[in-house]
Amino acid sequence: MIETRNLTKRYGNLIAVNNINLKLEEGDVFGFIGPNGSGKTTTMRMMATLLNPDHGEAYICGKSIYTNQEEIRRLVGFMPDFFGVYDDMTVIEYLEFFCAAYRIPSAHRRKICEEKLELVDMSFKRDAMVNELSRGQTQRIGLARTLLHDPQVLLLDEPASGLDPRARIEIRNLLKRLGEIKKTVIVSSHILPELADVCSRVGMIEKGNLIVDGNVAEVMKKARQRIMLNIRVKDRVEQAAKLLEQCDSVEKVEITRTQLLEVTLKAEIEDYSDIPTNLIGHGFALTLFREEEVNLETAFMELTKGLVQ
Repeated sequence: MIETRNLTKRYGNLIAVNNINLKLEEGDVFGFIGPNGSGKTTTMRMMATLLNPDHGEAYICGKSIYTNQEEIRRLVGFMPDFFGVYDDMTVIEYLEFFCAAYRIPSAHRRKICEEKLELVDMSFKRDAMVNELSRGQTQRIGLARTLLHDPQVLLLDEPASGLDPRARIEIRNLLKRLGEIKKTVIVSSHILPELADVCSRVGMIEKGNLIVDGNVAEVMKKARQRIMLNIRVKDRVEQAAKLLEQCDSVEKVEITRTQLLEVTLKAEIEDYSDIPTNLIGHGFALTLFREEEVNLETAFMELTKGLVQ
């Protein structure tokens, strides 16, 4: 559905996007992760045929961004990070206006608009003025507008930017729905928890370079250098820490303010079944024993260097 080959964009001496190679299949929800200024928006604008590359190629549904721009624009729904709305228009009028821009026959416009409003849970605002909506509601209307012509590919640039926690959860649920209906989605963000349970794949871009690309499980595995355990004992916390420090598999032990034992294992250790056995054998009552999960934030910090343009 989406393929880029050495996609590159320069602004003078600045290389905004550097030889990006990416391949996404139908139904992939791809989280495009990177700090502001890393090249996310530039990459997506080139895919949407809104910006010409200096080098390389991109194909959307098998069509070149150089020779099939008009066709690609029918196949792609692009939602920028910020977009304006028109005064003196209701929500339904706003969407019908864009239906006309997409050359959707007038007989079908109202039905399509109603369907998209239902998809983004905004039917209750169909007759509200667009310039009176909250930021989260505006984002959802923007997503409905992006879906009007039923695009196969969605390019969503920071769709949760500036939203309150509730609105971010609502946008995240919408992204899950889009994956379920087999849309191929690229969603950019620098807010990592937004993408953790939505994306099937993630890519990390830094200073224009795509440094990580893979499914979520692969990225997590790559980021995890050592296993960390969270252990809580009923009492005698300091004695338990000393016992754990003597284990051959343990690299270090720290006691947190909440009396939680954070145990870091040595790099080569994967089997740690002896640790709970050892603690119980020495009379310690375990109230918590778990392996700390690697999340996207941890992976990002491990795999990137914090470079920006």
